[in-house]
Amino acid sequence: MDRIDKLLASTGRWSRREAAELIRGGRVTADGAVVLGQEEKFPSTVQLQVDGEPVLAEKYTYLMLHKPDGLVSATEDPREKTVLSLLPGYLQRIGLFPSGRLDKDTVGLLLLTNDGALAHALLSPKRHVDKTYLVRVEGELDGEDERAFREGVILADGYECLPAGLERLGPGEALVTLREGKYHQIKRMCAARGKRVVFLKRLTFGPLVLDEALSPGQWRPLTGREIEDLRRCQ
Repeated sequence: MDRIDKLLASTGRWSRREAAELIRGGRVTADGAVVLGQEEKFPSTVQLQVDGEPVLAEKYTYLMLHKPDGLVSATEDPREKTVLSLLPGYLQRIGLFPSGRLDKDTVGLLLLTNDGALAHALLSPKRHVDKTYLVRVEGELDGEDERAFREGVILADGYECLPAGLERLGPGEALVTLREGKYHQIKRMCAARGKRVVFLKRLTFGPLVLDEALSPGQWRPLTGREIEDLRRCQ
């Protein structure tokens, strides 16, 4: 149970003082009833509205972003625009961060959250959470590439990757499934096979599947079912 002014402030839209003013003005309802004082307490699951508009005040926020080309997967960067720049200001103020990273020129599914425990579990090397990518390369992929990925590609620096899936879709296009997330891994794996990656798009991250209704740069909150599925990865 938290004070109503704290719940409103946790959304990033209002300060505690602004929340108190909304409450004094009779503009806030909780489960359909007008809130009478800022000291009233409610669970984070309460159905809040301000001026008749729903307000989410849950402890953690989970967003699916269709990352476009040209943005870095970080909360801040001194030289480059980050994926957080795509969000409205109130969501930039609640501590969201990318769970995992995509290269600046890689597009597709990116999870943004402020749930550190879940993000840590999803990225833990012990969990081996699958991630699937659409990959296009210069040249042609063949059966030997499939075998090499299946057995574990050895990178130029000697690192032996975990077995990965490579399903050819066309001469230079494939679905690649990884169980780890080393730096530039798919690009380095393909380079070890003499193929240069020219396009890379993440389609899945664990149980999450990119919502193709989202255009590059668009985002949406995860559904309750999607959040439950992610938590089963912990």
